[in-house]
Amino acid sequence: MTRPRVLAIVQAGGAGGRMDVLTRERAKPALPVAGVLQLVDFPLSNLTHSGISDVWLSVQFQGGTLEEEVANGRPWDLDRTRGGLRLLMPEEGTGSLDEEGFARGNADELYRLRHQVAGFGADVLLVMSADHVYTYDYAELVAAHLDRGAECTLLTSEVDPSEAGDHGVVEADDDGLVTGFAYKPDEPVTSVVSTEVIAYDPVVLVAVLEELHRELGADSPAGDSGLDDFGDHLVPRLVERGRTRALALDGYWRDLGEPHKYLRTHHDLLLDDQGVLGRADWPILTRQPQRSPARLRDGADVVDSLVSPGCQVAGSVHRSVLGPGVVVEEGAIVTDSVLFADSVVGARSAVHDAVVDVRCRVGVGAMVGAPRETASRPDPEHVVLLGRECTVGEGVVLEPGARLEPGTTA
Repeated sequence: MTRPRVLAIVQAGGAGGRMDVLTRERAKPALPVAGVLQLVDFPLSNLTHSGISDVWLSVQFQGGTLEEEVANGRPWDLDRTRGGLRLLMPEEGTGSLDEEGFARGNADELYRLRHQVAGFGADVLLVMSADHVYTYDYAELVAAHLDRGAECTLLTSEVDPSEAGDHGVVEADDDGLVTGFAYKPDEPVTSVVSTEVIAYDPVVLVAVLEELHRELGADSPAGDSGLDDFGDHLVPRLVERGRTRALALDGYWRDLGEPHKYLRTHHDLLLDDQGVLGRADWPILTRQPQRSPARLRDGADVVDSLVSPGCQVAGSVHRSVLGPGVVVEEGAIVTDSVLFADSVVGARSAVHDAVVDVRCRVGVGAMVGAPRETASRPDPEHVVLLGRECTVGEGVVLEPGARLEPGTTA
């Protein structure tokens, strides 16, 4: 049998506004995960292990930060003469006003790429976000999509009912036919959501994108196709056509698109690989510089934490993740936090419920955030964020929920 020709588009997102100061100066998929990985590693590793080698990585914001991290696809064996990894950047002077510059959503982005997609001639177009932590063999989705003769197949996951409204909510019958779809509804009718991994019939997709543009574009501002995100118009129209299917992803899947979700996912990974990390048969591949081994000094107290290479710890670290080269000095306390590479927590200071970007310094005796009253999930209003290369001065107190822009001295 002839293998289907598959094209994958990894949508690496726009400005990542929900992550606030952490994505001011980096593309969101370049955010670190578990200290030694980054978000974009997950879809690229899944694609490599699934045998899919035609991969387009579309970057709408801070593309240079991600270009350096992906190293032309080398860690995933995607640096090749035919196929392999291709970076797509926003362009000017290549088409109509509706096709130039930054996309206004992931469906709008597909509209801008429709001629390139049609020209590639794939049997299946796989489109995915780079905001999530999971492992999955995309070959299963491709096979199910083709076997069912679907125009669109949504990979789904079941989430906590309180979070279903943050996603595209999917209703399907016993045969997997999607009978209803609501994008970020106020009152979700189910807790089954789209993982933002979608298989499309490319011919149908291009036709529907152009159909929607004819209907919506005239009332949209200049430079806007009117298509917005995939859940606003594209998937609902495909569901109406009656050939959209759902396929459940069995296993761990988490959205890291907001600070409290980012912290919660790391908390999930502290004591358990969740079937995602540490799999010999499905490793998460990455590009990371070599570091010396971590050092735990006399008096260090490290409990339920992940400590990356190059770290030096002389204080207390509980339920936290230390990125490469992080220093926790004597008498310092870090709890329920994620610290990015080469940050320093000074002596007798404390960091609680925080995400601290690269090369930050917390001065002697400073207090960042406050301890949680219980070991429950992080409160979205209490998470502290420090942008890259911030300095918290000696004895300074940052209240829960504080934000420091990159380069700030407090």
